[in-house]
Amino acid sequence: MKIVIALLLTYFGATAETYKIENDISYSTDKNPYSIQLYKLDVYHPVDTTGLPVIVWFHGGGLTGGERFIPEELKQSGYVIVSPNYRLMPDVEISDCIDDAAAAVAWTFNNIDKYGGDPAKIFVAGHSAGGYLTSMIGFEKKWLEKYGVDADSIKGLIPYSGQSITHFALRKAMGISELQPVIDRYAPMYHIRKDAPPYIIITGDREIELLGRYEESAYLWRLLKLIGHPDVRIYEIDGHDHGQMVRPAHHILKMNVNRILQKK
Repeated sequence: MKIVIALLLTYFGATAETYKIENDISYSTDKNPYSIQLYKLDVYHPVDTTGLPVIVWFHGGGLTGGERFIPEELKQSGYVIVSPNYRLMPDVEISDCIDDAAAAVAWTFNNIDKYGGDPAKIFVAGHSAGGYLTSMIGFEKKWLEKYGVDADSIKGLIPYSGQSITHFALRKAMGISELQPVIDRYAPMYHIRKDAPPYIIITGDREIELLGRYEESAYLWRLLKLIGHPDVRIYEIDGHDHGQMVRPAHHILKMNVNRILQKK
């Protein structure tokens, strides 16, 4: 019976492995009282397994809220999952949010082998604000260079409904309407490059997404195609709004992680 169950789990994309979670791991040595409580991450990983793909997952919340978590749909899928917190506006500047994301990814490169992950198979993903952070540290190499990591070492970038223009939280802080588009150094679109890691964009339905998120994502996709990026894809999940698109998007992530890992 156990053999049959294991075969069924494997057939349907799950595993019979035992998983555990390590909570509240510090990814920075900064001792600032506010920062120290947010410089934490959780690692979800199979027991006694090595060489696994890694998903660094950044939560959403508009860069002003939210809390780290392990997506249920990514559990028991043969991945090591790293879920960091990061500092939030308005207590810090947007550059601090991005820097924290870079520090968490750098920690992952330097430590994930202790949890069964392969540093050569690290994917970065996140929803909304988490998608924005994914794109910023993946396109603009200076954020990870600060920590001695080449952004091109990331195996793939998978933002879910992340802003491609300058984030609305920053525009609000500057007194700019959330409907007034801005593309400056805090816009992922400003930093696009054809040699960036594989880039997989996922959004909700364009008619019900947040603040034109599909259209700005489509423009980013088109620009990457025009400059010659060899592996950029965009997916629109019909009938799902900004929040509803997250759960079905995890299937697209898994599909592309497997595809990218199989590439020669």
